Amino acid sequence: MLVKSGLSELRIKLIYSQFNFIFQLLIVMYLTTDPYPNLSRSSTEECFYDPDKSEYIKLKFGLTERPEKELSVIIPAYNEDSNKKFTFEIIIVNDGSKDHTLEVKHYTLRVISLDRNRGKGAAVRIGMLSARGRILLFVDADGATQFSDIEKLEEALNGGMAVICGSRAHLEEQALAKRHPLRNLLMYGFKLFVWLVCVRGVRDTQCGFKLFSRPAARLLFHNLHVDRWAFDVDLLYLARHFDMNIVEIPVHWQEIPGSKLVPIFSWIQMAKDLLMIRLRYSLGAWKIDPVYT
Repeated sequence: MLVKSGLSELRIKLIYSQFNFIFQLLIVMYLTTDPYPNLSRSSTEECFYDPDKSEYIKLKFGLTERPEKELSVIIPAYNEDSNKKFTFEIIIVNDGSKDHTLEVKHYTLRVISLDRNRGKGAAVRIGMLSARGRILLFVDADGATQFSDIEKLEEALNGGMAVICGSRAHLEEQALAKRHPLRNLLMYGFKLFVWLVCVRGVRDTQCGFKLFSRPAARLLFHNLHVDRWAFDVDLLYLARHFDMNIVEIPVHWQEIPGSKLVPIFSWIQMAKDLLMIRLRYSLGAWKIDPVYT
């Protein structure tokens, strides 16, 4: 009896010490977490590069202004020099127009250079907050998604949706057959974790082809906290919080070699980010500012 009693006391002390450690860890996390996203920019990041004039021009910060364009396309880019799909040209043939058609070329391409690598989420956020379009699309630089599918996304937006997610879920069976079993296992584990701790009802949270209405983008990107790969989930978590209309639209997509995600380590980092999203919002360590509605 004495042995059993001693074991019970030891078990109670062990459980207490574990809870105490977790409680202290949560307190430290709460006290050391910045409640609002870092929206500050350096003087360089407040400008865009104009290739025509070979000079930097001060940005007019976009989302709090009235839209000046119909569409803004934001492409986060990191080490894309060897990516042939990232090179392109736009040719406009002015067929003797009598109006101001030729002026459309001005500031069509804007390049904002960050002082350091801040992560895909931070790059998309800065691009969105500088955008002038009525509708805003972010698309990955690898060209994996067929750009003409934007018409399907725009149709959904004009039908009353606020956040339209391009989705590869319909291609899952085909992709499973081509991928390494470890990648398939990691993918399913990630999707399950997203469903358990953050977002339900969206089968493909990570497709780099998402369209936003301007009011939705203004609210979401001023509150986006995650700077790196899990930022899509943070966006959708916020969209659910604000009860926005979200829809998935199937898109044409192809696997592009040369992913910047290192499989195991990147998935571990993303899993940690997902857990932090849920914990920090639930504990109030991350604040959500509705002022931009």
